[in-house]
Amino acid sequence: MSQAPLAFQGRNPDVLTCIANLSNDEVFTPPELANQMLDAVEQAWAEANGGANIWADGTVRFLDPFTKSGVFLREISKRLVAGLVEEIPDLNERVDHILTKQVYGIAITELTSLLARRSLYCSKWANGTHSIARSFTTAHGNILYEPTAHSWIDAKCRFCSAPKALFDRGDSLESHAYAFVHADDITAAIAAMFGDKMKFDVIVGNPPYQMTGGAGGTNDSPLYNLFVEQAKRLEPRLLSMVIPSRWMAGGRGLDRFRSEMLGDERVRVLVDYENAKELFPTIGIIGGVCYFLWDYGNPGPCVCTYHRNGETIGPTERTLGEFDVFVRDPRALSILRKVRAFDEPTFDSLVSGDTPFGLATNFTGYKRGVAPRGDELLLFANVGTTRVNGALSRSAVTKNSHLIDVWKVFLPVAGSGRERERSGVDLVLGPSIVAGPGTACTQTYLVAGALDSQDAAQSVASYLRTRFARLLISLRKPSQHVFRGMYRWVPQQNWDRRWTDSDLYAKYRISEPEVAYIESMIRPMDPPGE
Repeated sequence: MSQAPLAFQGRNPDVLTCIANLSNDEVFTPPELANQMLDAVEQAWAEANGGANIWADGTVRFLDPFTKSGVFLREISKRLVAGLVEEIPDLNERVDHILTKQVYGIAITELTSLLARRSLYCSKWANGTHSIARSFTTAHGNILYEPTAHSWIDAKCRFCSAPKALFDRGDSLESHAYAFVHADDITAAIAAMFGDKMKFDVIVGNPPYQMTGGAGGTNDSPLYNLFVEQAKRLEPRLLSMVIPSRWMAGGRGLDRFRSEMLGDERVRVLVDYENAKELFPTIGIIGGVCYFLWDYGNPGPCVCTYHRNGETIGPTERTLGEFDVFVRDPRALSILRKVRAFDEPTFDSLVSGDTPFGLATNFTGYKRGVAPRGDELLLFANVGTTRVNGALSRSAVTKNSHLIDVWKVFLPVAGSGRERERSGVDLVLGPSIVAGPGTACTQTYLVAGALDSQDAAQSVASYLRTRFARLLISLRKPSQHVFRGMYRWVPQQNWDRRWTDSDLYAKYRISEPEVAYIESMIRPMDPPGE
């Protein structure tokens, strides 16, 4: 039996479904997801080319510029093998043509280059004895790995902002400097890599998500935006990538990227998963993941599909740039539009910035569990997940001293994460604290104030307990933490009563179906002391 048929036979189980992720920049793509994305590519190509089958065209070139397991290149090749039967009837000739003329990859590490070649060529060397490609003269074939150095300026890489202190560490450890984004002229860089000026019709893949080895978690610098921007500069006809969804409403350093994505009418398909485990069962990605299809020559509205808690909403045609952030769930749009039509002052103007009194979360310069005496303040803090308080010297406060001796509300920065709510119903915020004069807090909280009285502070706290207010916060909340900008769609009220959802539903003319939606999304919050 010839080698070519073996290379593209179905496997049970498929080995690429069994590979564990190596790190947060090496998230391997399940074959099922790769094929969903390729289905979208196929449909877009047909719509733009009079119904033509992209897999039956032997001139189309594909690039995965951050290949890991090689799954995209393998699945593309399998489709081309089936589609090019009439154009190239001989199977061995067809396979060789596909692998040498149509599919290309740039690996992100030396290890993944070997893995990708094994997936695509059935050999870690493209010109090896067991390779199913016959015409390669080099060991790497069309899957390259280019060891790359960071370009340090003022202790950071000018391309990816990697900190020199962490990544200038010699050749024995991975530098996480990726060739595709460490280039001023990506067209010239691609030509140098592959030995010729290359024009790719389709770029597809799953880029590294964030800078490994930084501060950790959501504080690590995102990388995926750099790969998206670089891929667009190559001007492929179609571009599809799977990336974290945090860019839609937040993310460190992603404001410009978000603005450009939402304003780019060439983003024609957006498929969004609130819970990343629906696509990547073995890892947690705060804020979920999405994949998009960018169609260079065919701008227009975007067809959006939203997956949440096992439910699929859409597809729905949307204008991505309606707001400055993307409202992921289209069912919330009618509510948001009603609220914004009132054109009221917004709650974020009452809210402080991060670290309101200049006291970090890990601040310990207070007497825990001790009541303040004399001119001391009562400090509210957290130790782990436990709320504590104690006596604090007034001189320790370095910011916003005007907020010390007034009524105010402390707003917990750490809310709840939807992926942790098995029911799919979210609290959004933790309970607020009504704080009187002579109080301060650590970075664990933001401050809403100054407020005129204790009654006004209690009114604010009651408002933030409503499902209505917490839904509006959630629309701008991409992860667990709640910062000032996430209150931007919450309208201010008159702080002269205890607010209830019934009051707010009546004021903003929220319909019964909209009420049902709000209450299906947001958990009730008990009043203090209950």
